Amino acid sequence: MWLLLAFLIVPLVEIALFIQVGGAIGLSPTLAIVVVTAVAGAWLVRAQGQLAIGNLRQSFSELDDPTEPLAHAAMILIAGALLLTPGFFTDAVGFALLMPPVRSAAFAYLRKRVHVARFEMGPDNGPSNRPGGRPDIIEGEFQEIDPDRRGGPRRPSGWTRH
Repeated sequence: MWLLLAFLIVPLVEIALFIQVGGAIGLSPTLAIVVVTAVAGAWLVRAQGQLAIGNLRQSFSELDDPTEPLAHAAMILIAGALLLTPGFFTDAVGFALLMPPVRSAAFAYLRKRVHVARFEMGPDNGPSNRPGGRPDIIEGEFQEIDPDRRGGPRRPSGWTRH
């Protein structure tokens, strides 16, 4: 329901803002503002995205919880989409999402509302640590070879006594 309202309200707000700004400063300056914000936004998204990827790599290398860097990267991606969408309202929201304090506040809000049932990380996630897993079983794959279809001479492998 919220998504439907957003798809209805956001374009109406954008159209109203285009009419107001265009009426106040004219068509050419309005279009120039839209183009400049798109270019500046793309540059800022690229810079912030590289920082977010660096933070994500660092959390993976240190085996830290990658939830926050992933959330920041997702918000930067959303900011990029909003900044490339023509409009003043979407640009304002996009530029706001590029600010780390705004992203941190949004992450804190979402963290309170989202419950993660289980999270594991590290090298000890083998079958013995899974629920119902047994430490004496090793999972693997095999392929049965038909003895009549094997090529070459039939001699002992060296692993058995004949």
